[in-house]
Amino acid sequence: MRNISVIFLKQVKDTLKNKAVLIQFVMFPLMTVIMENTVKIDNMPEKFFVKLFAVMFVGMAPLTCVSAIISEEKEKNTLRALMMCNVKPFEYLCGIGGYVWLMCMVSTAVFAICGRFSGNDLAVFLLVMAGGVILSELIGAVIGIFSKNQMSATSIAVPVMMIFSFLPMLSMFNDKIEKIADMTYTQQLNNVISRLEDTSVTMENVIVPTVNFILAVILFVAAFKKRGME
Repeated sequence: MRNISVIFLKQVKDTLKNKAVLIQFVMFPLMTVIMENTVKIDNMPEKFFVKLFAVMFVGMAPLTCVSAIISEEKEKNTLRALMMCNVKPFEYLCGIGGYVWLMCMVSTAVFAICGRFSGNDLAVFLLVMAGGVILSELIGAVIGIFSKNQMSATSIAVPVMMIFSFLPMLSMFNDKIEKIADMTYTQQLNNVISRLEDTSVTMENVIVPTVNFILAVILFVAAFKKRGME
């Protein structure tokens, strides 16, 4: 726990210097507050921007942040120094994963406040967001471990992030895209969040994210065995 706490505090200080990571936690919540309170369109669904940007946030922020953090520390040899100081890979990943998760949940609280969620709706929203963030972190960790440096991590993370963050939005306008998007966890999160008032969760909403999680874990284990944290 001491090593995990040190990694956590180290990441807090690093984020204050790394504007590229910091903006990931701020951009979508800020856009949500602005759009939700300024844009009014006839027949626009209630809490439209809150639900739209929350799903995009899950598909983008945790994934890009974790991949950027790991690849940057590999490139600067910070990671190797930590390993030589008896920081175990599990402790390191828990430290940065816990930090990114907490920051994302702070942003999630902004979405919840802006959407005025309460009671059961609030509980489901927080639970769905928390699970989505963890899954995105796993995918980001896979990209970070496989990448040799920040540039290669960014080149992989951007298209992957765009798939998970923009597919739910595009599926609103195209049935064929929706069929493809239904196989992704972000689309299923979007389906649940869109129906919060109905409090209806289908088997598909549970099975698809679970399968996505298992695949992410398998990829993570394979990446870790092949590359490790060196």
